[in-house]
Amino acid sequence: MAVILQVDFPSQGPFGAEMSQAYQQLAESINQEDGLLWKIWTENSAYQEAGGIYLFDSQANAEKYLHMHTARLQSFGIDHIRGKIFEVNQALSAINQADFLNI
Repeated sequence: MAVILQVDFPSQGPFGAEMSQAYQQLAESINQEDGLLWKIWTENSAYQEAGGIYLFDSQANAEKYLHMHTARLQSFGIDHIRGKIFEVNQALSAINQADFLNI
């Protein structure tokens, strides 16, 4: 069953185009993670937060990624990392144009 992983954490940037340039290689490497179907990068410069919304093919793969990603962020000195995993209700999501899930 597909799951959503929601991650956010304090960030002093970069944001916007600078973020896109700075993290392009990281974004490309995330495509290699087990079970990743897609990721949406999130940022809020006004509140100094960043993170992402991920779709994984299973709870186990989402948990594995969250553990690795939390450790990576902590190695950069980032604290207060929040990660939550949610099951996807495919039937209701499809009503709201989430038919791209194809899972």
